[in-house]
Amino acid sequence: MGTMKVLIIEDNRELAQNIKDFLLREGYLCELCFSFEEAEDKLVSYSYDCIVLDIMLPDGNGLNLLRQIRSEKNESSVLIISAKNALDDKVKGLDLGADDYITKPFHLPELHSRLKAIYRRKFLRADSTITFQEISVDAAAVEARVNGTLLDLTRKEFDLLLYFLISKNRVLSRQSIAEHLWGDYTDSLDNFDFVYQHVKNLRKKITSSGGKDYIGTVYGLGYKFDTGR
Repeated sequence: MGTMKVLIIEDNRELAQNIKDFLLREGYLCELCFSFEEAEDKLVSYSYDCIVLDIMLPDGNGLNLLRQIRSEKNESSVLIISAKNALDDKVKGLDLGADDYITKPFHLPELHSRLKAIYRRKFLRADSTITFQEISVDAAAVEARVNGTLLDLTRKEFDLLLYFLISKNRVLSRQSIAEHLWGDYTDSLDNFDFVYQHVKNLRKKITSSGGKDYIGTVYGLGYKFDTGR
């Protein structure tokens, strides 16, 4: 996969430096910036595989920076850092195209795990188009269609659908889905509720667009994309 180049945008200098030191030890290339303005300069001049973005910046809202990144067709993955109780920020961030979020305070191995999961999914997405019956997924464009109609999926729902499609007829445990979507450091999340929620939303979006419900619940085990339905 090559060496991952990460831009850390975080105004807490000590935290930023800790993240950088940790990721350098893990073999990443890292750059730091501490403000909205500095980040804009960096993003104009260089490209990064992943951007770790704190939403609360002293000179501007990180969500506006995220809007800019996505509107400029910047291909970087974005992991947002949000304050503990700022649920709106997380939801907005994911809607604006962030790949994931992490909440303060967090452990550095957890951050690393999220970055690895984002990177893994990015490589999975590189495999152009996957089609099954009425469902087609364009991994590069991050678009899914049912009978030609575009589904309005979040990034996580999209990755979940892609994961189901490449694992057709295999039982996927909630644990393996959680690890695929959030990395292997999953103790700190109510992941299983999250998985249930994402599966439910994905099913609803497929069926309300006229698709068949291929996602079956395997009691006590997890879920299966069942092609025999």
